Amino acid sequence: MFGAKAAYLGGKLRLCFMAKTEPWRGVLVCTDHPFHDSLIAEFPALSRHRVLSKWLYLPESSDDFERVAQRLVELVRRRDSRIGVEGSSKKRGKI
Repeated sequence: MFGAKAAYLGGKLRLCFMAKTEPWRGVLVCTDHPFHDSLIAEFPALSRHRVLSKWLYLPESSDDFERVAQRLVELVRRRDSRIGVEGSSKKRGKI
């Protein structure tokens, strides 16, 4: 997805790890709008992604990048209901 490494758990897309140029260099947190405020309150380094505003973004340039990224992975492993979106149900055509 977008040249990212995507992390799925329990059938949901949870995190996308990006290594391009800004604003595609960091971690995309796959979540729904109702959870944005609580996640941003818990992790002030997160913000709404400026292109994919439906998801939150942790830029690699953040001073807290490693700590916050690790904590987000822990939340995903615990299946925190705020993180994760259903995968696309669209069927891809045959090539």
